[in-house]
Amino acid sequence: MRKFTIVILTLLVSLSVRGQFLGNMRQAGPPGSGEQNKNEQDKYRKPKPPEYTLKRYFKSLAHKDSVNLSRLWFGSIILPGTAQIYNRDYWKLPVLYGGIGGFVYGGIHYNGLFHETGENSYRLKRNLFYAAAALTYWGGILDGAVSFKHNKEVLPARASIYSAMLPGLGQAYNGDYWKIPIIYGGFIATGYFISSNNQQYRFYKDLHNQATTPGSGYDGRASAETLKYYRDSYRRMRDYSILAGVLVYALNVIDANVFAHLKSFDISDDLSASFNPAFIEPIDKRFTNNINPALGISINFTF
Repeated sequence: MRKFTIVILTLLVSLSVRGQFLGNMRQAGPPGSGEQNKNEQDKYRKPKPPEYTLKRYFKSLAHKDSVNLSRLWFGSIILPGTAQIYNRDYWKLPVLYGGIGGFVYGGIHYNGLFHETGENSYRLKRNLFYAAAALTYWGGILDGAVSFKHNKEVLPARASIYSAMLPGLGQAYNGDYWKIPIIYGGFIATGYFISSNNQQYRFYKDLHNQATTPGSGYDGRASAETLKYYRDSYRRMRDYSILAGVLVYALNVIDANVFAHLKSFDISDDLSASFNPAFIEPIDKRFTNNINPALGISINFTF
């Protein structure tokens, strides 16, 4: 036991001495060498891009700055028509605002008539006008993404926005038309399960309310606890079905973005290599005596 204790103490002392020795080795060097190396690293570090502010966004609308499609899309959601201003499609502004304003006015008008008379025809017209206003707003946002000019043939942000606004549209933009039936098949399946489970949930909810309400006249065979179990089960399955629908929607957007990125990769079978003379500089000048570049060969592979 004594020998074992001595061995442990010896190991601990050796480790502490080794750590102190390494620490001293790291600190060794002429004065200012650490600062010089830091300056060398900062010289090759990429400058941090400036933050994109609201002021820059309005400068972009005045065509004094640039803006990417994602920011332009979010901006057009908050301020409809700003994408058309950036894209220089000024003639679309009266169409956009006139359409939204006209349809909203029609909806308000028929809503007043519906409350005065109670006729369902006025309610239908009110709903149609409000739906047309929402569709005009949606179309203005989508038009801003469609008309955005970029040097890339396939823009991942555009594909994501397309699929976010109309599922499957991003896949059509990427040329993956075969995925569209799969996406809508997922929506149809989840919609069916949401509707079916919700109907069963409401059915057992009503029965449970009758079974737990004194004097309701409930004479069913199932007990209140059994009805509560089925009610909670169908509610849980309905919620899971909703989450599945959200997952299908999210995968639709992610798929459009990922495969739009892959469009820019060269996946051909062409493999090639090129050899060129080059000057090779030390990676870290702290660990070399010769800081001058050396003559070497640069090899580039294309695959």
